[in-house]
Amino acid sequence: MTMSKVFVSGSSRRAIVTIAIVAFGLLAGSGVWRHYMLTPWTRDGRVVANSVPIAAEVSGRIVEVRVRENQVVKKGDILFVVDQSSYRAALHSAEATVGSDQAKMEMQESNASRAHKLTKLSISDEQREDLDLQAKAAEANYQQAVALRETAQINFDRTIIHAPINGYVTNLVLDVGDYADVGKPVMVIVDSDSFRVEAYLEETKLTFVRIGDDAEVTLLSGAPPVRGRVDSIARGIGDTQNPTGANLLQNVNATFEWVRLAQRIPVRITLLHVPAETVLSSGMTATVSILTKPQSGKNAAGASRLAANRFSDVR
Repeated sequence: MTMSKVFVSGSSRRAIVTIAIVAFGLLAGSGVWRHYMLTPWTRDGRVVANSVPIAAEVSGRIVEVRVRENQVVKKGDILFVVDQSSYRAALHSAEATVGSDQAKMEMQESNASRAHKLTKLSISDEQREDLDLQAKAAEANYQQAVALRETAQINFDRTIIHAPINGYVTNLVLDVGDYADVGKPVMVIVDSDSFRVEAYLEETKLTFVRIGDDAEVTLLSGAPPVRGRVDSIARGIGDTQNPTGANLLQNVNATFEWVRLAQRIPVRITLLHVPAETVLSSGMTATVSILTKPQSGKNAAGASRLAANRFSDVR
């Protein structure tokens, strides 16, 4: 009798333990499923920054390079200098022309002024009119010389190339003696004020994302997580599966009836409070988790159905 009671008691304990393990497994599995299928997160995140090509606005031989590879530069810092000799000579010539034309203008204006003080017995109306026109022509020549001097000054100033933004000089191959052509980039600066993260989220998870949501960015480099905020959601991506054919009609590929892969849509994340010791480089990989705000029951149910549709796309 006692042994029977002990046996039943032991069986009950095993049953309770089994039920507890199954219940824990179901809860854990549900949590994992919700995390992977409903929580907006992705390992497909990229650190992105704007890069500004730097080109000379005047051509010439480079005589001085004042930056080095990966150097931090501030807006207005001198990057390199183009040979100034010919532009300095052009500026001096333009200044001399301005002086000469100014003297001619003043002489013509003086002649016209004296002519207006003379009586008609001393000078005819035609002569007075001719002197007035000569004074106006001299003034026009002077104004043209001033404009040419300003152009020469601008070209001379452009021989010194300044950084247009704050950033980092990257992949510097420029050296003294290289020839700079107008408009041809010779170096690039990565804008340090434009670092952000592009998180490529599956379209089935976008229903959980709202502009202004907080985000956590974990870099693959192992740096501490960085706080972020959802700035915007891309409104279009390229359709690589359906290019336009030679006859300008769309080449429509056959669809896969059993499996449909969710497209990944870029979500831009603005970085907040980046630690000083964290190194950011455009192109780095990151894991991004969107810290969504609580949704209403109706929206949550609809989102659950959207996620479940990933497993029921058989037509």
